[in-house]
Amino acid sequence: MVPDPAFLLHKRPYRETSALVELLTLDHGRVRAVAQGIQRPSSRSRGRLQPFAPLHVTWVGEGELKRLRLMESRSSAALLAGEGLLCGLYANELLTRVLPVELPVADVFAFYTALLEALPRPEGRAAGLRRLERALLDAVEALPRFTDPEGGELDPEQRYCYVAADRAFVPGQPGLDGRTLRLLAGHDWGEPGLAGPAKAVTRAALAPLLGSRPLRSRELMRQLAEKRRSNAS
Repeated sequence: MVPDPAFLLHKRPYRETSALVELLTLDHGRVRAVAQGIQRPSSRSRGRLQPFAPLHVTWVGEGELKRLRLMESRSSAALLAGEGLLCGLYANELLTRVLPVELPVADVFAFYTALLEALPRPEGRAAGLRRLERALLDAVEALPRFTDPEGGELDPEQRYCYVAADRAFVPGQPGLDGRTLRLLAGHDWGEPGLAGPAKAVTRAALAPLLGSRPLRSRELMRQLAEKRRSNAS
């Protein structure tokens, strides 16, 4: 097997010295695997298998759960802290929860890589997240159609709410105005003027894919925001 570029999304202990890992790979999408012996203090691979660190990996196994064979660093991990770290954890949690196993998602991998480069800069975080979310929704065939359920154009003067079952919008309050939604249909969701509406649309579209269990990373972001407000008062 040719080594596949990858990033670690999630890791948890498995048995005494191993770990169960979730990886985002370039050619195979999300891969679940056992990293044998990775928890041993003497393991040479232990320091490589870290979040946000570019890797090359190979594995063996025909079932859903693989066994890692090769793991090499491609470069050093992105240095993230504070809000940037929480945004990275959100991206990892989102991909782990939403991406089906072994669905090739080259665009998602590209936008995830770009996001890690953007996260150290506060001004690049929101745009990078929206672009990743859009690529993810497209990959799982849940990307909103900026029309009404019958495919008709949205009225710029009307307000609309998103209906995930139809991947479309219906008139409703409070909703988003049709003019803004039409802009989202034809523009980059990362444009500064569209940041708020794009976040509202992606959250509505992702909600049924995530189910009722809340994202831990969102709760941590909320706690950070409350702490900042408290410190500012």
